[in-house]
Amino acid sequence: MIPISGFYIALTALLLLILAYKVVQQRLKLKIALVDGGEKAITVAMRAQANAVETAVPTLLLLLVAELNGASAWFLHLCGLSYLFSRVFHAYGFTKSQGKTHPGRYYGTLINWIVMVLLIGWALFYFAISANAS
Repeated sequence: MIPISGFYIALTALLLLILAYKVVQQRLKLKIALVDGGEKAITVAMRAQANAVETAVPTLLLLLVAELNGASAWFLHLCGLSYLFSRVFHAYGFTKSQGKTHPGRYYGTLINWIVMVLLIGWALFYFAISANAS
């Protein structure tokens, strides 16, 4: 049986693969193999991917910790779905606006941060309960 966190890890990996493909597409189209060559389209694609990676590691680790410590399925799905939605929304807004201000960027970031705060709070609360039980 795949754990709930494993489901969201797999979906996030799929999103990261799609975003990496977008970088490769731009590189092939513009014939630039390294860095961004001063091309905004490559920079935007690279940052959309990098932004997702930067939040994936801590958020998914916190989701896994919550699951391993017995968080309810509804809480894990709420956090996992919200996180995944936030990253897709952010990537869409970031690429659509070419790195400028966009509701997708704003709300994607906000939702991601709320999910992280919930998972951080859960982890610290669980730690405090466990520490007091010992």
